[in-house]
Amino acid sequence: MIIARSPLRITLGGGGTDLPSYYRQHGGFLMAAAIHRHVYVSVHHTFRENTILRYSQIEEVSSLDEIRHPIIREALRLLDIRERNIEITTMADVPAGTGLGSSGSFGTALLKALHRFRARTIDARALAEMASHIEIDVLGEPVGKQDTYAAAFGGVSCYEFMADDTVRVSPLALTPDTVSHMQEHVLLFCTHVTRSASAILAEQDTRTRGGDSAMIEGLHVVKDIGLRSKAALERGDLQAFGRLMHEHWLYKKQRSSRMSAPEIDRWYQLGLDNGAIGGKLVGAGGGGFLMFMADDPSRLRAAMARENLRFMELRFDFEGTTIRA
Repeated sequence: MIIARSPLRITLGGGGTDLPSYYRQHGGFLMAAAIHRHVYVSVHHTFRENTILRYSQIEEVSSLDEIRHPIIREALRLLDIRERNIEITTMADVPAGTGLGSSGSFGTALLKALHRFRARTIDARALAEMASHIEIDVLGEPVGKQDTYAAAFGGVSCYEFMADDTVRVSPLALTPDTVSHMQEHVLLFCTHVTRSASAILAEQDTRTRGGDSAMIEGLHVVKDIGLRSKAALERGDLQAFGRLMHEHWLYKKQRSSRMSAPEIDRWYQLGLDNGAIGGKLVGAGGGGFLMFMADDPSRLRAAMARENLRFMELRFDFEGTTIRA
């Protein structure tokens, strides 16, 4: 049995500028950190005549074209894997729809496992590009490239998205003390609100393609905040990073009416009143995990616990997508 593992991610700044509709005209920039929560994909031969797929549903099919799961179907087609007696199973540490980039993590883990199944190797950049190609070009999803790149490369990195579709990847220049302090003072809380990012990203994508000046200017501002956040983290100024998170969240909410909700706004204000410097919803918005930069982590955790928001410890993953067996 082959098992591949891909990390989930949190966006630290510049989110939304990785969509082709924006970066092909203006160039994109963001920072993302792979975290120690993962998506797993296993692939192995069976003695069954059909292909078996196990994810949130179970499929048993006799041909590739019958597969309902779009990423699995197109990955098998891209790699020309047509034998039927295989089983593909996926598991995850965190549910889909929580803003942590699970689709990109799934795609990279699946492709890594399928390459090993075919006795091939693939490097991180080629893996990220292939997974992005399936989602963006083949399936036409209104998504960016950060999820697949963060999953494939791992670590805490900067990503520059160029007009010619190339991506420059560089590790964030953090001291060990800054990494340690981030893992202690950046807190993640599950809102128990799951959502599909597609509607929010589709709105951004459509408005950007249509030349909507408010949307484009907002993304310019978000990119600038991302660059300033990079500078703050590289000089170890987590207070400034927290304030920039708050500024980012205010602009992020302007991009779509679906970005937040009254209950999420209440929890966010509660965080600010209990030791948080700034924060935001991770991912496209609408639900998932609230991320805060906290001056007083213990006080913030206690306040969120009273709201039944589950705390998830932050640890960074520096391996990226790997084969585990």
